[in-house]
Amino acid sequence: MRKPRLSPAVRRTRRRWRVPPAITHGDEAFEGGAVLDEFEGWFGLILWQSVRDVALWSGAPEERRGELFREGAEQRRRATVRAEGLDPRVEAPLLEISEILGHPHALTGELTARACLQVAQWADDRGATATALAFSQSAAFAAPADAATAFTVARLARRRAEYARAESWYRRTVALARQSGDWNAYARSFLGLGTLYMQRGNLPASRRFYLRALRSARRHSLHEVAAMVYHDLFVLSATAGWSEDAERYARGAFEEYGSGHPRLPALCHDVAYFWMKQGYPARALPIFRALLPRIPSAAERVVILANIARAAGAVGDRALFEDAWAQVLEGVERAEAAEGVTEALVELAWGASSLGDWERAEQAASRALEVAAERAEGKIRLAAETALESARERRATGAVPVPGRVSAAREADALAEDLVRSLSQPAASV
Repeated sequence: MRKPRLSPAVRRTRRRWRVPPAITHGDEAFEGGAVLDEFEGWFGLILWQSVRDVALWSGAPEERRGELFREGAEQRRRATVRAEGLDPRVEAPLLEISEILGHPHALTGELTARACLQVAQWADDRGATATALAFSQSAAFAAPADAATAFTVARLARRRAEYARAESWYRRTVALARQSGDWNAYARSFLGLGTLYMQRGNLPASRRFYLRALRSARRHSLHEVAAMVYHDLFVLSATAGWSEDAERYARGAFEEYGSGHPRLPALCHDVAYFWMKQGYPARALPIFRALLPRIPSAAERVVILANIARAAGAVGDRALFEDAWAQVLEGVERAEAAEGVTEALVELAWGASSLGDWERAEQAASRALEVAAERAEGKIRLAAETALESARERRATGAVPVPGRVSAAREADALAEDLVRSLSQPAASV
């Protein structure tokens, strides 16, 4: 979740767009009830009451807000909040929200929304996404015309796999953003809808939403959003097997990001892995090798090294494979429970198979199966089983290793060279 913010002042368009209502409840027993599941005791009750207070205050006509709360409610709430000894990052906005209990006309909707977003950010940073969603939604109630706040609700709901609620808030954001001229929120909402439909497995619908996001981003010179859309269109096309589209969108993402962009390494990895899976390891290998110095995380380096091992095996570079194999196993031993370990072992198995090293291929795939079972990773377990079965079948039949295909696609090769060259540039700050 990004730093809390509201939409900037923007020029309103003449036409008044109908703003559809959004779904405000999930599967919780009562509104805001999930907050009490994440935080127990008095603190959980304070958070839940704050959510309900803002919803009640926001839904009442301004002239009736003075009748909502009992006399002394603000003093009691402030005393309770201070008695908890809370982190100042959550105590300050909770105290600000409590002002609506005693001075319901003192705070504007914008100030109340900002305080709610600060609590939401604090909760999200701690993995309490239900509480973050509840406070973000309260912020959207307090500032009902603000597109950026509605977008925050949509994004959190999607992250929680509450797809129906997320879609309703994305569509609400589209209308609010069109009404106010907030084209950043407008384009990002279509991007969010594209991602949502991709997660649901509806690839044609996902593509339509992504293209709408791209048109808006390009029309309003939103280069950061355009880069994100191109990147997601690449992932979608790669997933669907639309190879020519995938490479075209990869080029678009690269040009929009520009050399040195913090997201460029992620794009380079995705494109290189796509080419490796397509059977072009010689094109992918230089990218993986150039990418390695740009990856500070030990867990992520294990994944890149495993990709190097697989590509090296596919091009017949045994020395490079041996070096990567040793480094991956060393990293796996240091962090067996870390995310990405199972995938790395599967890549090692494929690399060993490419060299005809059936014993090590079975060794890596078998270990991947064990780790996947321990971590309950069903999808990766299936990938490990496939690698293991392939190694055993090819060993039994005496199969000869098949080298990777040689590319004759100049545009793809040129893109690969550009990606390698760009990784030598220092990362920019954003």
